[in-house]
Amino acid sequence: MVSEPLNPSPATPGDAAAETDSTLPSGTHPTDPPAIRSDGTASTGADDAAPATAGIPDELRAAALDRARRLRQEPRFPGGPAADPAGSHHERRIRSFQPRRSRVTPGQQDALERLWPKWGLDIDGLRVLDLPELFDGLPVVLEIGFGMGEATAQMAADDPGTGILAVDVHTPGQGNLLGLADRNGMSNIRVANGDAIILLREMLVPDALDGLRVYFPDPWPKSRHHKRRLIQPEFLDLAAQRLKPGAVLHCATDWEPYAEQMLEVLTAHPRFENTAADGGYAPRPAFRPLTRFEGQGLDKGHVVHDLLFARS
Repeated sequence: MVSEPLNPSPATPGDAAAETDSTLPSGTHPTDPPAIRSDGTASTGADDAAPATAGIPDELRAAALDRARRLRQEPRFPGGPAADPAGSHHERRIRSFQPRRSRVTPGQQDALERLWPKWGLDIDGLRVLDLPELFDGLPVVLEIGFGMGEATAQMAADDPGTGILAVDVHTPGQGNLLGLADRNGMSNIRVANGDAIILLREMLVPDALDGLRVYFPDPWPKSRHHKRRLIQPEFLDLAAQRLKPGAVLHCATDWEPYAEQMLEVLTAHPRFENTAADGGYAPRPAFRPLTRFEGQGLDKGHVVHDLLFARS
């Protein structure tokens, strides 16, 4: 289930990602992520090209561009998640996720407006989180990419003694997870909006996390996009710094080539040890729910691989 979505369609491998990771579109994307317009849709640049401003005086064009920039940074909902929480505070880089702002239902909007000030936070990179205070002293597991949040809510309900810091950029999913937590009386979920790399690097102290979950991240199947995959040596370096000794990094994917890459880079990393006795994939642990999309993928013959590696 980062931000590091758009996922492969249900007819292709990667079905499980459609529910659990909202940062993952397959296909061609520019090196830098597109801007997000004030209505929440992605701008590819082609539809915002120069001809739209041809003949407009420079000062008016500059004012219009400045207004568009400010609108992109405003939240869609009062008091809700920001469109670009880190803004220009951090370097632009190749990212493993693609922001997606699809239609928000009235129920999701209500949850965002009511509950974001209580249980939501923007990943702005400008502060260090006090996780014991944020979760009332509970041990905290970070989940990167949760889609619509059903699996996250189930894990939180099954284990109320563990806090889940759930990161995603999918606005409907953020609202849906907040609503599920509210309706089911779960106070051990916090929803973070933005880039999980900035959260790990800038907003968490060393040894802050009791676990890290990355379920069905975007496989980025095309060779030229493999650099966008989240599970890379550099990411593992950062994760190892933020995980406590013995804490488990748990990955799951239904994309065979990505599973093989995950196993290779995790096995090679000096600060992670495979919990599987044979050094391979692990059985799906009971605490990871079988999601609807994962079940559909299994019915089509997809193979889901779980990898559980402990931080040494």
